[in-house]
Amino acid sequence: MNKRSIRIFDINLATQQVEVSHREDLDHYLGGTGLAAKLFSETMDPALDALHPDQPVILANGPLNTIFPVVTKVVAVFRSPLTGEYGESHAGMRLGLAMRGAGVDALILRGKADKPTYLVIGPQGVKFKDASALWGLGCGETGTILRRIAPGRGHRSCIRIGPSGEKAVAFAGVNVDTYRHFGRLGMGAVFGSKNLKAAVIYGDRDESIQNMKAYRPTYEKIYQKVVNTDLMEKYHDLGTSINVIPLNELKALPTRNLQQSSFEAAEAISGETFAEKTLLRQVACSGCPIGCIHLGLFREEFGKSHEYKFQSLSYDHELIFALGSYLGMSTTQKIYQLIDEVEQLGLDAITAGVALGWVIEALDTGIIRKEEVLTPVAFDDPEGCKKVLGNMVQQPNDFYRTLAKGTEAAAEVYGGMEFAMTMGKHEMAGYHTGHANLVGMAVGSRHSHLDNAGYSVDQKHRDQDPKTLVEALVQEEKQRNVLTSLCICLFARSIYDTETVLEALNSVGIERSAADLEALGEEIYALKNDLRHQLGFDLDNLRFADRFFETPSLSGQLSRKVLDEMLEYYQSITK
Repeated sequence: MNKRSIRIFDINLATQQVEVSHREDLDHYLGGTGLAAKLFSETMDPALDALHPDQPVILANGPLNTIFPVVTKVVAVFRSPLTGEYGESHAGMRLGLAMRGAGVDALILRGKADKPTYLVIGPQGVKFKDASALWGLGCGETGTILRRIAPGRGHRSCIRIGPSGEKAVAFAGVNVDTYRHFGRLGMGAVFGSKNLKAAVIYGDRDESIQNMKAYRPTYEKIYQKVVNTDLMEKYHDLGTSINVIPLNELKALPTRNLQQSSFEAAEAISGETFAEKTLLRQVACSGCPIGCIHLGLFREEFGKSHEYKFQSLSYDHELIFALGSYLGMSTTQKIYQLIDEVEQLGLDAITAGVALGWVIEALDTGIIRKEEVLTPVAFDDPEGCKKVLGNMVQQPNDFYRTLAKGTEAAAEVYGGMEFAMTMGKHEMAGYHTGHANLVGMAVGSRHSHLDNAGYSVDQKHRDQDPKTLVEALVQEEKQRNVLTSLCICLFARSIYDTETVLEALNSVGIERSAADLEALGEEIYALKNDLRHQLGFDLDNLRFADRFFETPSLSGQLSRKVLDEMLEYYQSITK
C-alpha cells in the first residue's frame, strides 16, 4: 500500500525556528483527530502545567478536507487549562482550505515568544510578526486589521484571540475567520501563554487528484446527497436553533441555571423568531454547500437622537441556550448583547454562560457578596451580565481571578457546588435529556457533548437499560473518532456512512477497508483515553451537582443509582 507523506510544520515561538518534516508513518491516522492526538502524545509533557511554554498546540488537517462536500474542519489538540486534561476542539470556515493551500498537514506550536507575536504561514514558509499593537484588541478588530495587512486573499484564514486569551482565562477560545471558533476548553489561554495573538495562513498550492475518473462520480454522488435530499435541510433552514422549541416542549432545555428544564419565553428566543426577526443570510465553510452559519442583525442604540450601531452576529442553539434560556434572557436583542460581548472578549460562550448562571444564583442565595461581584446581576439582565463578563477578563479581585478558572473552581472556593453545572470540570451543554447525556459528558475524552452525543442516545434509546446506554455512548465515540480524523463535519455524519467514506478515500488513492476504519476508531479511542489518564483523569473524582437530579429532564427525574451503575459498567468495559 502506498503511504502518503504527512507534512508537519514544527514552530518554536521562543527561538523562531521552524522544522518541516515529512512522515509516512503517520498516514495510518488519516488526519484530524487521530493525527493531532498522535502528535500530541509525542510532544506533550504530563508533568507540565497546561500553560507551560513547552506544552504544544497541535492543528491537524484531513486528507479529504475541502475536496469533498462538508469536509471542512481542522482539529486542535492541547492540554486544557480548564480541566487540566486532554483538550480537543474543531473549527471550520477557511482554515482547512488555507492549510491545504499552504501545503501544511499539521502544525505544532510550542515555546513562548518574547513579545506579542502573530504568525504568517504560507507557501514561502513561516514569518514571525510583532503583534504588540494588536495586544488588548478584541477579536473583531484584530481580524479586521490582519485582513488588511497580511498577505493572501480568498484562500486565507485568520485565527486570533481576544483579551480573555491574553489574560489566561481558562475558557478563552480562538476565533476562526469571525464566525467559527476553537472553543470550550481554553485553547485561547494557551495561545495567550505563548504570547501568540494570531496566525494568518494562506496559500494557492494546487491539489492534484490522482484518479479523476473515480473522483468525479464519487464527488457528484455525495454532493447530490447533500443538496437534493432532506438529510441536511434543517441545518440550512433554521440551523441548530431549530432545537429550542422541541427541547423546551420535552423539558430538556436548561433554564435559569437548570432550576427549570423549560422556559416560558422559549418561543420569543426560538430559531423561528431569530430567523423571522433578525436573519440576514446564511454562510458556509469552504467546501460546504449547506450554509449552516446563520447571521443575524444586531442593532443597538449608542447615543441620543436615534444613533445606532449595527453588525451581523452568528447564532445557534448553543448560544441561545447558554446566553439565553440558561440566563433567563427573554428577547433576541438581549441574547445578541451577550453574544457580542463574548465574541469581542474571545470567551467560550457555553462556559461563560454557565459560569454566569452560577454567579447569579450564588449571589441570590448569599454564597457570594455584592462586594465581590462588584455589580448587580440577575437573570434576564444583560447589562449586569456584560459587566460580569468584562470582570472575568479584567480580574479586578480574588473572586474574578478564581472565576476565570471556571465554574467548578469558583464553587470549590466559594460554595454552591450543588448548582455548579459541570461534569469533569467542563460546563454542561444545552441539553437536559437524561442519564446518557450526563455520563457521556463525564466520560467523553474531552468531556464534551460532541464526544458521543449522549443527548441523542437518551432520545434514541429511551427506556433502555443502563448497559445499553453505555454501549451506545462508547460505540458512538469510536465512530466519531474516524469521522473527525477525516475532518468531516459532524452535521454530515448521516451522509458519510462507512460505504461512502471508503468510496471517497479510495477515489483519491487512500486504500482502506471497513475493518481498517473500525480498528482505527478503536485505536484512537484508546490513545485519547490513555492521554487523558496521563493528564490526571480519574473516574472516581467525577462530581455531579445535585441540581441534575432535582430538575426533571426529558427522561424524567434522574437517579444517582442509575448513574453509578452506568459508570461502573463503563469502567468494566474500558479497562
